[in-house]
Amino acid sequence: MPRKLHNALTAMKVKSAKPGRHADGGGLQLLVKESGARSWVYRYMIAGKSRDLGLGPAAGAGAIPLSEARDLADALRLKVKSGIDPLSERQQEAAEALAAAQSAKIAGITFKASAEAYIAANKPSWRNAKHRQQWENTLATYAYPLIGDLPVAEIDTPHVLKIIEPIWQEKTETASRLRGRIETVLDSAKARGFRQGENPARWRGHLAQILPARKRLSRGHHKAMAYDAIPAFVAQLRERDAVAALALEFAILTAARTGEVIGATWNEIDLEKAIWTVPAERMKAGKEHRVPLSPRVVEILASRQGLDGEHCFASLNGEKLSGMAMAMLLRRMKQDVTVHGFRSAFRDWAAECTGYSHEVAEMALAHTIGNATERAYRRGDLFDKRRRFMGEWAIYCTSGSAAVAIEKCNVEPIRAKA
Repeated sequence: MPRKLHNALTAMKVKSAKPGRHADGGGLQLLVKESGARSWVYRYMIAGKSRDLGLGPAAGAGAIPLSEARDLADALRLKVKSGIDPLSERQQEAAEALAAAQSAKIAGITFKASAEAYIAANKPSWRNAKHRQQWENTLATYAYPLIGDLPVAEIDTPHVLKIIEPIWQEKTETASRLRGRIETVLDSAKARGFRQGENPARWRGHLAQILPARKRLSRGHHKAMAYDAIPAFVAQLRERDAVAALALEFAILTAARTGEVIGATWNEIDLEKAIWTVPAERMKAGKEHRVPLSPRVVEILASRQGLDGEHCFASLNGEKLSGMAMAMLLRRMKQDVTVHGFRSAFRDWAAECTGYSHEVAEMALAHTIGNATERAYRRGDLFDKRRRFMGEWAIYCTSGSAAVAIEKCNVEPIRAKA
């Protein structure tokens, strides 16, 4: 029977031992690697399995002396005798330390920091500047003062209700959008591992059981001018010497949206071919839109050429026209309609006074047509038909007399000209 080792190593052997394992007795071993690195290992048996537990370096910076290594091995041996697995214990302690560190990190992630991170990550994909501003403003006004500095992991239903309830009845739309934004921020924080559990801002199946059903706003449609009144109105527009008047006439004749018009730049315009190409990033549907330009629209643009600014309808300081400029012009002209309403008037005119198909009219308005399958097979944009169509619309709008325009529709249908 082999003799049990006991204190077989010496300080000199620790320094001079060759690569391999060198037992000292009682489970303590010196591990020497080919590189010369030396470390202490405690080998023990538990539940019939042999396990190794590293104790630390035996040479170099932070080296553990032989005597201290023996003391560590003695303490571990007592644990093993009492049924404790030192390796499992160390792993559990490491896991607890990691969890504590993560908890401390998460505790430092506030709701405001999470919201700002979400906004910064998603802001480039939001084409509407007003939408970006509303996100920031509603959270800053209502949420940050109450929960901005709280850890996002601790936000619960009472916190959300404290924000939402005071404005739920008086500012219904704001409260609803604010709730949705808080829900989105909390979902984002959960996806990043900063919180767990259900979302306390969720409406269906949660806040819907607490808050009364919100009042639905009666929005109606955008106020529109009757199409038979447009020729006279356009004539009034042409009497005004203002950039906003030219921009509004341009918007009417192209049936374009406000944002598309005020954002139009000269590099989108080809006057020679009479085409305005609006890039996808500026379109509501996210798809490039080609607009045929009637002679009057070309005339409007030609009158703006050579002026300072990259935008076709720049203000006096060279910046693009304000989004409210055309709306304010309508107000000054005592017209109770919206800029967007002229698109509706255009659509009514198309249906009532022309024989152009539904697809042509919808494409002129840059609307998405049909389902995904139909769109996959429809590759063209009916541009030639739309050029004739928009030319006829311009003739109608600039006829100078509603009566004459209506007579042309009734007696000499515009579709006959095509």
